Amino acid sequence: MRRTASPLSLILLGLGTFLLVLAPLFAWYVQPRAAVNPVDIDTTAVYTGRGSVFDLEKVETVPGQRITVTQRVRGNVEESERSGNAVWDVTTSVDTDKSLPAADPHDALSFTPHRWVLDRRTTEPVHCCEAKPDIQGEAYLKFPFDVQKRSYQWWDNTLRDTVVMRYRGTEQVRGYTGYRFTGSVPPTRTGTRMVPGRLVGLPDRPQVLAEEWYANHGVELIVDQRTGRVLYAQTGPRQTLRAPGGDKDAVVLLDAEKVSFTAETQKEAVRQAERDSGLLRLVGETVPVGAAVAGFVLAAIGAALVARGRKAG
Repeated sequence: MRRTASPLSLILLGLGTFLLVLAPLFAWYVQPRAAVNPVDIDTTAVYTGRGSVFDLEKVETVPGQRITVTQRVRGNVEESERSGNAVWDVTTSVDTDKSLPAADPHDALSFTPHRWVLDRRTTEPVHCCEAKPDIQGEAYLKFPFDVQKRSYQWWDNTLRDTVVMRYRGTEQVRGYTGYRFTGSVPPTRTGTRMVPGRLVGLPDRPQVLAEEWYANHGVELIVDQRTGRVLYAQTGPRQTLRAPGGDKDAVVLLDAEKVSFTAETQKEAVRQAERDSGLLRLVGETVPVGAAVAGFVLAAIGAALVARGRKAG
């Protein structure tokens, strides 16, 4: 009598071996290529809060104003494909109820357009494609993929420098758990502006080059660990003017202890984080583990059947 392998045993053995080879490919090859920053992004984040704002008509600082910050990020697909990086054009406007809704964004209290170019995989800033300002640090608008429990250098576009954001544990946003980071900015000179002398306590001088100062009461970010998406953001900007060489604030342009994501912005951020994180989990964990388990079982059954063989005369 001789023993031969059945077609079924060979099929099971081959399929199991294929799945065992496929499993690490998903984890080591497919998943890293799925974790990339998009080039066709188009998102809007809205912050609201209350604070003091300088009124140009009254020529004085008015307290208790509702402040709305709108930040829109749009991907420049053509520039992205040409450079191989993600090229994002960003506009940030600061409004009070008086300037909302504005037919022209330049009517806002403050309107700042700029461009951020980032590596699609690491999220590190790339200096090309007419990117302005010269953004530095490890994160801006979002964190890198696979966020770690450590401090990060976060770019503050008003400060024109990085802020240390320290890890403070986990916190939930709309039932979704993220990593919490906090930081602050001490009063820092950021530039100069030509203003009437009387505005900064120098009535005898018609025009002076006043100093612009910026501080932040506190920055808080809650971030999705897998994708680096910001689920909740809170900031406390304070912008003032000082007389040349002065050591005290002469005029408060903007001062708000808390301006944070609206409920709708939080919901949308959580929705996108759940979707993208779920996709990365699928190709990085679920499929590889499932393929490895199924491959091992099928290969074991196939090998047992081959060893057993089929009796034939």
